[in-house]
Amino acid sequence: MRNSADGNSFRRWHEAGNEFMPPADVQIITSGGQSIPAHSAVLASASPVLEKMLYRCRISLNSQRIIHIKGVPYDAVSAFIQFFYSSSSALSSREGEEAMEKYGMHLLVLSHAYQVKWLKRRCEGGVAARLRVEVVVDVLKLAKLCDAPRLYQRCMRLVAKDFASVIQSEGWCFIRRHDPLLEKEILHFIEDADQRKKRWMREMADQEMYQQLSEAMECLQHICTVGCTVVGPHDGEPPSRSKGPCSFRTCEGLQLLIRHFATCGKKLSPGGCIHCKRMWQLFQLHSSICDQSDSCKVPLCKQFKSKMQLDGKVDKTWRLLVKKVVTATLMSSLAKRKRPEEIQKEWLRYRGTK
Repeated sequence: MRNSADGNSFRRWHEAGNEFMPPADVQIITSGGQSIPAHSAVLASASPVLEKMLYRCRISLNSQRIIHIKGVPYDAVSAFIQFFYSSSSALSSREGEEAMEKYGMHLLVLSHAYQVKWLKRRCEGGVAARLRVEVVVDVLKLAKLCDAPRLYQRCMRLVAKDFASVIQSEGWCFIRRHDPLLEKEILHFIEDADQRKKRWMREMADQEMYQQLSEAMECLQHICTVGCTVVGPHDGEPPSRSKGPCSFRTCEGLQLLIRHFATCGKKLSPGGCIHCKRMWQLFQLHSSICDQSDSCKVPLCKQFKSKMQLDGKVDKTWRLLVKKVVTATLMSSLAKRKRPEEIQKEWLRYRGTK
């Protein structure tokens, strides 16, 4: 079993520089034949893989206890072992940052191979923070091999963001020749990302349209009820211009459209006038969302309501449009509500005047 208590003791002795620290009982042999002394308790407490290797050495009565870690530079292995003797916060130190800068990918491979989970998470984040277009394809392959999903997603997003530069890299040339499955996977991700972006842009454009229609409905109610600048309420004179500019962005354009509709002789002709047709649609949309029965002052509201009741059925597309506009109106009204801190200030002001 792993002796985590002994491992913590060795860490404390190492960090304190205790001269009575027990001698190393394990030699780690790296590429080139160089060795790194270590303590079996520290290695076993840090990695279940190393623990099993040490156990096999013990049952085989191997007094030397030698572990081989090949294929990785000596300095990378040395940094890997040094992290076992320090706390996880050591990665945030200057030495830890330098080790991550130089050997981040090697440390990721080692922490994955020897199942050092806390170090693997830190390496995954450290490599992701230092991603460059020139090596992103290589890091992507490594992320797949080391089962590092967060790093994989980060690489894919960078590839999609700057694909024109990625295809000039050596890593991309390599996978085109030797790894067509990864090439296909990247191209599918880019295509999906492009489709998501287009879908998002369409949704944003639709939301803007629904918001504009919602404001147009409010503005139409405003014009026909209290009047504004050049167009007055249906049963009175328009207010004076001295009131200042209207708060509705669409008010001026809607007033011009109403004035044109009132005087145009083509609004009832079969071909119709495109401006009048637009006004007809606005009147119909208003009647679909209006909850006033006989008191509404918007022209044709009652007539359109009666027509819809006689027809019985409403087109699904039109019903969806009405629903979206009502939702946009609701969201707009919620956004205009006062924030909790403003309500608190007004409450304190109210209590202060009592």
